[in-house]
Amino acid sequence: MDYSGLIKQQQETPKQWRQTDSIMVDTEKGIISRSRDEEQKKIIKMLLDEARGKDLIVLPIVGMGGLGKTTFAQLIYNDPEIEKYFPLRRWCCVSDVFDVVTIANSICMSTERDREKALQDLQKEVGGKKYLIVLDHVWNRDSDKWGKLKTCFKKGGMGSVVLTTTRNAEVARIMVIGEVPVHNLEKLGEAYLMEIIQSKAFSLSKKSDEHFEVLRKIVQRCDGSPLAAQSFGSVLFNRTTLQEWKDILAKSNICNEGEDIIFPILRLSYDDLPLHIKRCFAFCAIFPKDFEIDMETLINLWLAHDLIPLQEDDNIEMVAKHIFNELVWRSFFQDVQKFPLQTTCKIHDLMHDIAQSAMGEECVSIVGRSDYRSKSLEHPRYHFYSLDDDNTILLDDFMRKQSSTLRTLLFDRDYIHISTSLLSKSSSLRALRLRYLNTESLPIRPRHLLHLRYLDISRNYHVKVLPEDICTLYNLQTLILSDCKILVGLPKDMKYMTSLRHLYTNGCLRLKCMPPELGQLTSIRTLTYFVVGASSGCSTLRELHSLNLCGELELRGLENVSQEDAKAANLRNKEKLARLSLVWNSECCVEEPNCNGKVLDALKPHHGLLMLNVISYKSTHFSSMDDRSKYTAKLGGAQIRGLYNVRRISSIHSI
Repeated sequence: MDYSGLIKQQQETPKQWRQTDSIMVDTEKGIISRSRDEEQKKIIKMLLDEARGKDLIVLPIVGMGGLGKTTFAQLIYNDPEIEKYFPLRRWCCVSDVFDVVTIANSICMSTERDREKALQDLQKEVGGKKYLIVLDHVWNRDSDKWGKLKTCFKKGGMGSVVLTTTRNAEVARIMVIGEVPVHNLEKLGEAYLMEIIQSKAFSLSKKSDEHFEVLRKIVQRCDGSPLAAQSFGSVLFNRTTLQEWKDILAKSNICNEGEDIIFPILRLSYDDLPLHIKRCFAFCAIFPKDFEIDMETLINLWLAHDLIPLQEDDNIEMVAKHIFNELVWRSFFQDVQKFPLQTTCKIHDLMHDIAQSAMGEECVSIVGRSDYRSKSLEHPRYHFYSLDDDNTILLDDFMRKQSSTLRTLLFDRDYIHISTSLLSKSSSLRALRLRYLNTESLPIRPRHLLHLRYLDISRNYHVKVLPEDICTLYNLQTLILSDCKILVGLPKDMKYMTSLRHLYTNGCLRLKCMPPELGQLTSIRTLTYFVVGASSGCSTLRELHSLNLCGELELRGLENVSQEDAKAANLRNKEKLARLSLVWNSECCVEEPNCNGKVLDALKPHHGLLMLNVISYKSTHFSSMDDRSKYTAKLGGAQIRGLYNVRRISSIHSI
């Protein structure tokens, strides 16, 4: 095939960091969508027509790793006709561990722990309804486990469908019902593979026939896999000589016994990364397959382990975001979802294998009971615990063996009971997550955790106060206290935690004030919730003056703020703030005429704010809606919505 007509000139990016926004990713998705158009129409027709008179259809989509099974299932799941036809749609990532309770909970959007109750809930959820449920990345060969779910699924209405994706034909055979054929996903055509490579690779002007011959072999080497084409494209970026192309093709053919056919291409893509980006991606092996990764959390964990190179005057978080975007561009991260204040992604399971291969035995994720046996390694340094049950004995045994070597310990489930003495022996810890603790006291002794950089103790509903000696964690960079519902105060000596960059206190609605002299924490970039107390010995808004805050900020207790303190907060110059909430006590009386109005004026933010909430504000400042509109314009073109009466602003949102 002649590819010369498909190739367009492309300018090399002169900057150190490429601009890797969603446009390039969307371009690749568009190519894949076009290539699957006929297949997509065929499947949708079957689901809408042939399934109409049947109780339940189970349709497996089978194909090798990297062929785009998940992307194809997403195209079907999000098709407008499918959305209209199926009143109930659910997507569930299954991956390696086929846990019936987890799957049922995912479909029901619940957290039930008892298996029988979870299955009963599933029957109620689907009962009598026409549904489409996608079970993505299925590896299960246990027909009994599938049988329990299938019994529940049969309670649905006529024409219901379970769509599964799997690499394994035997798995598909176990799950299929009746004579419904398995859909073997077609390999992507060479012309589409060429488009994908071209979308990110190189300029091919004035290239010889030999170049095109090598390129043809590279396309054939992809074996119909869009993931392989994306990886090749990133490796070929800015490589233009014939010898470089031949070397890349030769390296992609070096396979180890038992490897997936495209694994060497992905490994080549990994080997092509700069060393510091390799380390950042390899760290991601700590997360289980199909885990939804929050970008901000990942960056803070990278920082905790000194994985981000820093030069003079660098903004280290910005450097980390560039690394994240580079990994997106190179297709190491996929399913990137961007929201106003959050970005999430996943890792393709083959790419996850690359990360796991790089980490070796240093990393272990426990997501099932069997993992305690199969993954109980000699000296893992990075540990992720996501087991539903509270296996205290197994956990204590694991900690007793591994505590001295651990650098990262992330618990992702609730009701974890962990020994304080064993945790104190983990003196090398850099990152620790302890959520949903069912105790009033934290099982940590700060004096034993002096290297700690990242501490997440969010969603602990029994903790009223933090231990004062938490302020001795002088290396701590990230402290997450979000949704500690009954937390009433922070340690008074937090001003000495000078390494602190991110303090998440959103959802701590019982906080009475902020500790004194918080403005001394000049490295702070994130401060999600700041409450102004009425008593002495608390930080005032003046403490915000020199802090270069980013992201989200909620200011509460503004009835205790003077106009002078509000001006001193210097919100107008905090141009990296994206969302601002200004909250007064709704029961507070306005003593000085127009006092709140003056404070609100003084708290005027920068014009680039994405969202502004003004809650329980009371003032005689506005005598008419026209006056209110003028003030809205002063706030940078925001629009007032949800007003209750002329004297009160409940919320302002940007247009």
